[in-house]
Amino acid sequence: MAASFITQWRLKFRDYRADLVLESGWLKIAAIVLALYLLLMMAIGIYWSLVPQSFSVTANAALKLNSQQQSVTGAVTTSTIIQVAESLLDKPGGLISNDISPPGIWLDNMPSWEYGVLIQLRDMSKAMRESFSRSQSQSLEDTDLAKSESRFNFNSDSWAMPSSESEYRDGILFLDRYLVRLVSNQNVDAQFYARADNLNYWLRTVETRLGNLSQRLSASVGQRRLNTDLAGESDALQATPAPGEMLVKTPWTEIDNVFYEARGAAWALAHFLRAVEVDFAAVLQKKNARVSLSQIIRELEASQQTVYSPMILNGSGFGLLANHSLVMASYISRANAAIIDLRSLLDQG
Repeated sequence: MAASFITQWRLKFRDYRADLVLESGWLKIAAIVLALYLLLMMAIGIYWSLVPQSFSVTANAALKLNSQQQSVTGAVTTSTIIQVAESLLDKPGGLISNDISPPGIWLDNMPSWEYGVLIQLRDMSKAMRESFSRSQSQSLEDTDLAKSESRFNFNSDSWAMPSSESEYRDGILFLDRYLVRLVSNQNVDAQFYARADNLNYWLRTVETRLGNLSQRLSASVGQRRLNTDLAGESDALQATPAPGEMLVKTPWTEIDNVFYEARGAAWALAHFLRAVEVDFAAVLQKKNARVSLSQIIRELEASQQTVYSPMILNGSGFGLLANHSLVMASYISRANAAIIDLRSLLDQG
């Protein structure tokens, strides 16, 4: 009786041990598959985080135009807007801001870069519709440019019905239609006016954008600032009272996003300014402002240097650790100061 019981117990233990071995084997396989999946997603995420290469605005315009078409005023700027928008959609991984699956949903630096590019794209599209393509404030706006601007102002995080990509593709399509009409000798309703006041209109928006980015980047270390909101006018009023001194600080969890947003904005803006340098060459020459514009481009392009650190550091201003945000703020601030000087030159007769 005892021998039979011991035999049954040994058989059950052997079966249990076999089940454990089999189960542990499946767990090992599952762990290996999960590790390989995570490594694959990491590799794809690194590839998707690559920033598009800069391009020559004049060479790009030549490619956009047929060999029979002669480049006209505004063709380089329009072609550059199209190429920047296409780079946003056709870069590695495409548009990541609206991804809902790995690895796109895990990435935050590239969506911030995309947002910086998109803001500049929207501002330039608005300037095209409201200023560059109109001779006077009472002139009719171009239909294709109006439709293009509305498409680029669509939310960047919509993944379906409709997706952000489809709306932005439509915006590019309307810009293509405008470009075809612009370079056509038989069509006179599509125009591009390279005037100092038109350029100043767009640069005013650029100035405010860069000023905002500069302040957010500089606030990475935290600063106590005096309230100068009503400075310069004794009778000025504001909706609600504000303290005379306040602490301004960008949270450390957000500063890397601000950094990459500034990188994206500088990348797009450098290309737009290169295009403006071509189409507004006569205006800049007359105002003796070409050097000023070149200096702005140089500062923006310098902000695109390779970041060798695996993460954006947020050290104190004079501490042991670097502060990448302050370095970026330096380039953005100098570019913004040069834009202020350029606008002053354009205002002069």
